[in-house]
Amino acid sequence: MSLSVSIRHSFGAFSIDVGFEAPTGVTALFGRSGSGKTTVINAVAGLLRPQSGHVTLDGRVLFNSDTNAFTPVHRRRLGYVFQEGRLFPHLSVRQNLAYGRWFAPREAGSAGDHVIEMLGIGALLDRRPGALSGGEKQRVAIGRALLARPKLLLMDEPLAALDEERKAEILPYLERLRDETDIPILYVSHSMVEVARLATTLVLIEAGHVVRAGPAAEVLSDPESVPTLGVRTAGASLHAIVAAQEEDGLTRLETSAGRLLIPRVEAEIGARLAIRIPAQDVILSRTRPEGLSALNILPAKVTAVRLGEGPGAIVQLKAGDDLILARITRRSALALELAPGADCFAILKTVSVAQTNVGGAG
Repeated sequence: MSLSVSIRHSFGAFSIDVGFEAPTGVTALFGRSGSGKTTVINAVAGLLRPQSGHVTLDGRVLFNSDTNAFTPVHRRRLGYVFQEGRLFPHLSVRQNLAYGRWFAPREAGSAGDHVIEMLGIGALLDRRPGALSGGEKQRVAIGRALLARPKLLLMDEPLAALDEERKAEILPYLERLRDETDIPILYVSHSMVEVARLATTLVLIEAGHVVRAGPAAEVLSDPESVPTLGVRTAGASLHAIVAAQEEDGLTRLETSAGRLLIPRVEAEIGARLAIRIPAQDVILSRTRPEGLSALNILPAKVTAVRLGEGPGAIVQLKAGDDLILARITRRSALALELAPGADCFAILKTVSVAQTNVGGAG
């Protein structure tokens, strides 16, 4: 199952010209507010008819300006989850879910029990939306969309209206959705935490244009992506396996580059995790440092250096099999003579790894 998008549309002085391919998994559209992300997802949904281009889902043409083809919204077989749950307030959770199931094709088998278990909403079935938290409402809204058995799930900043605690509550359910279903998901967000944890494909949009697209791990670890990602939020991920739960409240991980200690995460020994490392939390040394309070020191090799127009620099490093980024000053990069091929050590404070930056490896 794959989605192909190539659309052009103008709104007065603002125009979009966007093209990308979205395979199975989570394809995240990331960019600043006003960059055109919601316009793209609305065009895929059929809520907007672009002036030119095409939208094709698994070989089925949803829109093509050359042939004047345009499939109406109700025939596209798409699920749409908005920022707010938009549940029917007079219906129970069970009845809201049944409404979604009503749109499923008759030949489709029942997936209700699996969806309810996957989203953890079994205990909510007899409640009405007014008695649910924001995170619970969003999980029910996702369940309703899934029970319609869509060919594609569209999610337009589904966590934007939630506080940080509710976001942390729902992110593991979205990871399960990514890992346990074969429905492609088009996910709009301007939260790097969400994108880094969920996306398998990443499309960076700036001022209505795609500036970078590809596998999420590659895009996130590319120094050339940093201007669009934002220097304060840029970072890459290390893949790790839970090796032990230490007595002092730390979790010991094994990565391809070596041991990593982070604040305790509730995960079984052997579980595979993806650990997002913000570039600004990485310190570099050309020699192995001694006498530091930092517990995480990983050997690495410089693979790319991007000097910014200001005082900053972004260094891409190969640590074992993973690529990570370090944000340092231009002065430090020059003083350390950092260049592709240079050996160095990446230093990471244990407590700098936030729980929100730890997710299941998709």
